[in-house]
Amino acid sequence: MSRFCIVTGKKTVTGNNVSHSNVKTKRKLKPNLQKKRLKNPATGRIVTVCISTRGLRTLKKWDREGKGYDLTKLNQQGTLAM
Repeated sequence: MSRFCIVTGKKTVTGNNVSHSNVKTKRKLKPNLQKKRLKNPATGRIVTVCISTRGLRTLKKWDREGKGYDLTKLNQQGTLAM
């Protein structure tokens, strides 16, 4: 499973844990990714995608607004060009 969202492009980033004495150690900050089976509105088929919870909210908004999108194209491209 890839570690990035197909809609928002969120991926794992690195940062620092900072202790009280200001000693810094590396850490990874991972996005809240979910493996979901969603219905593709372009084709009407079920597609399994790796998507963040923010991306799910974005897709819900697009459905409300009637904006067209294709999950298979997003999945192949890797991320949405915003």
